[in-house]
Formats: sequence, structure tokens, C-alpha cells
Amino acid sequence: MPGGRLTLRERECIQSGLAEGLGYTEIARGLGRPASTIGREVARNGGPGRYRAERAHRATAVRARRSGVTGPQHSSPPEVTAGNEALREFATQFTELFVYDGMPRMQARVMTCLHLTDSGSLTAAELVQRLGVSPASISTAVRALEKRDLLRRQRTARRDRYYIDGDTWYRTTLQLARAAEERVRVARIGAGILGATTSSGVRLNEIADYLDYLGREMVMVVERWHIRDQP
Repeated sequence: MPGGRLTLRERECIQSGLAEGLGYTEIARGLGRPASTIGREVARNGGPGRYRAERAHRATAVRARRSGVTGPQHSSPPEVTAGNEALREFATQFTELFVYDGMPRMQARVMTCLHLTDSGSLTAAELVQRLGVSPASISTAVRALEKRDLLRRQRTARRDRYYIDGDTWYRTTLQLARAAEERVRVARIGAGILGATTSSGVRLNEIADYLDYLGREMVMVVERWHIRDQP
């Protein structure tokens, strides 16, 4: 089903499509899936020339078992205080890295705070206390970060905890690849409107080709990193 895990039958269709020389977009269209899903599936399972449906299906089951771990343990994180100048200076520098990439400063401060805890998790009240801001500011920031899949919410009976995990940056990079796909689509539309033989149309098609290549390469690189420790 769209949005769910790929079935063995879908993987067999992917294998057949690759053997016929079909592109990811065409395969995805036949399955009713995003092209990015097909690209990630193929990249994490050997690439177009080595993809095998049954092997990919078994590998996915193994990854699912390995990732079925309970939420992070909540140990006491180090405090970023005026009395710890080195850590406070590092927190400032780390926050600026997020801001430089275009993240709003409050979201960047939340991300830094989570990264500098041993557990990688804090409640909203703890974030308010550590950052010295209002609950509304924290609520707005964590909602935006959760929407971008940069942090996760762990619901409990009494309160929510927000946490980052080992796949935070992996998911972030895949989001960048998906954003590249949308830019490719828009550039192609513009090229079609302007005319493929016009200078502006050629320019937009070149941009689309570049972004398409960049997105596919990005997916393959991040997937190789993600499965680097698997047998």
C-alpha cells in the first residue's frame, strides 16, 4: 500500500522493471509509489545491476528487527551553563551551524540542546528551563522540527519527551533528496512552457538534469552509509 513497506510482489516488479531498463519514475508510476521510494530501495540493496527482490525483502526484515529498539534511556545530561565556558562556546558554534543552513534560531537551539544531552531526549519543560524561553516558543519549535522529521516525540502517560536518534541525519539527507526531486519536476515544467529549444528552456533542463543526478547520488551515498555495518 502507498506509504507502507514494500511487499515482496512490489520488489519483484522493481526487479523486473530494472531488467527491462525502466527508470525509477516509470517503475514507481506502475506501483503507485514515489520515485524516491524506488530509488532508496534499489540503492540500499545493491544498486540497479545487483538488485534482487527476495534478497532485498529478507534484508529489510533484518533491518526492521534491528531497529525495533525501545526509546532512549533518560540519563542526566550535562548542563550548558556559564560555569562551563568550553561547552557553552561549543553550543553557540553548533547552533550557528544549523542557522547557517537556514534553520530558524529557536529550532537550532532546540536541536543543539538535544544533541548535547547524554540521552538525546528532553521534555518540553526541560527545554524551557535550559533555554530560558517561553513554553509557546518551545512548542512552536518542536512542532516544526517534528514535521521535518528532525526529532521524534515519545508519548507517555504524563508528558511527551522529544528525542533525536542515530537516524536523524540520515532522514534529513533523504529529505534533501526529496526536495531535489520536487525542484526537478518544477524545472521540467518551466522548460516545457518556455520550449525545449529556447535558451531558457535548455537552461532549465540542464538545471533539472543536474538536480536529478544530485538527488539520486545523494540517496545512494546515504544508503551506503546507513548499511555500512550490516553483513
